[in-house]
Amino acid sequence: MLKLVVRQAQWLIAVFPIGACIAVTPSALAQTTPTSAVESTVESLAEPLTTQSATTPSTKAATLPIRLEIQLKQRRVTLYQGETKVKSYPIAVGRPGWETPKGSYKVQQRIEKPTWVHPLTGEVVKGGDPENPLGKYWLGFWTDGKNWIGFHGTPTPKSVGTAASHGCIRMYNKDISELFAKIPIGTEVTVRD
Repeated sequence: MLKLVVRQAQWLIAVFPIGACIAVTPSALAQTTPTSAVESTVESLAEPLTTQSATTPSTKAATLPIRLEIQLKQRRVTLYQGETKVKSYPIAVGRPGWETPKGSYKVQQRIEKPTWVHPLTGEVVKGGDPENPLGKYWLGFWTDGKNWIGFHGTPTPKSVGTAASHGCIRMYNKDISELFAKIPIGTEVTVRD
């Protein structure tokens, strides 16, 4: 439950995964262990914990929305938090005749071990199969009601950096794994030239 416990001046500060903080007095620490003192203090609070106001750049950044921006010509997707560039990843984009659609979208699907259905033949490759063209993770952001376009891994990493997909954004497996862990449903996705 506790993410970080540090002593600061005469107080024990506990920071929880949701960003909430509590302070435990030294007298509470003298009576018990730090972890149980924090737990009993949390349990005794009459009102729910609220996130502290952001006072440092790192806590302030955690409250800013994240978004993704795809640059088709550069073959890159960049993760932003607010207006701050967090990380950029190389990608493959749609090949001629299957171009990745430009515009503004939102992530609508998050799937681990996605099943792939070939858009022309209907061939099905189950999730978890090493030959699955989607790899282990899928973040879907565009649909026409039948077909989907999204971010995914690939069993052919040499295709990253090229125009090779059926419109999707292919990524190195390690990159989509990292991105998948950070991107919730509803994340804004902008696709530009």
